[in-house]
Amino acid sequence: MQFLVLIAYEQSGWDEATAAQRQEFFDAHHAFEQAVYARGRLVSGAALAEPERGFTVRHNGAGWQRTDGPFAETAEQIGGFYLLEMPDEAAAQQAVQHLPRQYTLEVRPVVDIDGYERSAPPRA
Repeated sequence: MQFLVLIAYEQSGWDEATAAQRQEFFDAHHAFEQAVYARGRLVSGAALAEPERGFTVRHNGAGWQRTDGPFAETAEQIGGFYLLEMPDEAAAQQAVQHLPRQYTLEVRPVVDIDGYERSAPPRA
């Protein structure tokens, strides 16, 4: 079963963090990865650029419109993600509890959509 883990955090603070504080975050991510490997598979993961560098694309009835970020006036922003394969929700929950406690984590099962098959990538 696949799960998407969205990592939300308060953007401020990283630039002011000491090397030791940053190492605590890295250590927590390593502990999370080891917990995932013990019961499942880490499919993908990445840190995201600042919200100011993002954009949305939305159809407004007449055409596609781009809006530059940030999109929400909140202290927390999505800062990264992991895509996991785990046996069940309990295993996914146990694994994410290794991530830094300063994060707010949204864990959502990935669903298959009946009748949809991904197309093959173009050949180079």
